[in-house]
Amino acid sequence: MADEYFFALTLKGAKASEVWDPEAKGAEDYQGGHKLIIKQALIGPEATEGEVNVVQVEAMTWKDSVKIPIASLKAGGANNQVLLDLSFPDPPVTFSLVQGNGPVHIIGHHLIGSPIEEFDEMDEMEEEMIEDEEGEEGAEEDEDDEEPKSKKAKTVNNSKGKTPVKNNSKAKK
Repeated sequence: MADEYFFALTLKGAKASEVWDPEAKGAEDYQGGHKLIIKQALIGPEATEGEVNVVQVEAMTWKDSVKIPIASLKAGGANNQVLLDLSFPDPPVTFSLVQGNGPVHIIGHHLIGSPIEEFDEMDEMEEEMIEDEEGEEGAEEDEDDEEPKSKKAKTVNNSKGKTPVKNNSKAKK
């Protein structure tokens, strides 16, 4: 299960640049890692009217790094914001204001996977459940030998650890 946090940054001033790299800041080791989703870029109200502001992103592709503009915004006009749907699964990601003085606000979501320790705890709990079930099965076999086979009902746990409802035909009569 991933945790989701609000993400925002502001690029202000000529050639402003910000790097998103939670792993470099000493973040814990997470199963599933970090993922950044950018939803919007908009120009601040104090930007110089008529000035064009271009935001560029530098990020990794599956082979190498790429630099590409993601938004071109003009203060005081209809192009003062842009809706985006960009996903960056691998840090680092560098946002730069390559033209204009901003401020340009970039908004999105930072998704964080579960800490590795949580997965270790889940493995330990799973092993304990298996051991408990094996111990219970041996005890059930002793009790079940006294009952006719038609009355036996087995309970099976699914992969999520939930026990399905037994189909008891006698209860329906």
